Amino acid sequence: MFLVVGLLCSTLAFARVEVHEFDTPEQEARYSKLIKELRCLVCQNQNIADSNAELAVDLRRKTYEMVRQDKSEDEITGYMVERYGKFVQYDPPLDLETVLLWSGPFLILLIGVTLLIRTIQRRRSNPTVTVDADRLKAAAALLETERDTRKS
Repeated sequence: MFLVVGLLCSTLAFARVEVHEFDTPEQEARYSKLIKELRCLVCQNQNIADSNAELAVDLRRKTYEMVRQDKSEDEITGYMVERYGKFVQYDPPLDLETVLLWSGPFLILLIGVTLLIRTIQRRRSNPTVTVDADRLKAAAALLETERDTRKS
């Protein structure tokens, strides 16, 4: 039992806790906001606040240093984008490069609704087929001939 408890507790030794000291509560709030807005480039679906990847640790450290130097949020985000590309932003801004990313889902929805409406309209507007009396008589005669050949 002692061995099991020892093994379970030893895993806690590998846990990392980063402690940062800030000059003002505003700096701490900016740091917290920024690390939630920057994407971990290794994990890709996590921000750097939630990631334990080495790159995320480095990005948090660099963000901390820049916040302590009183750099603005735009300066810090600009530095990260310049160095790692727009992908580092968890929510990229709307500009010429990302307009398709933001408008794509709406365009697909619009195309789908348009196709659905056109399909429904086509089904409703199908004309009824009319057969004139001569063709009807010819078809009946053909059927009668077919029946006669099967019986014989």
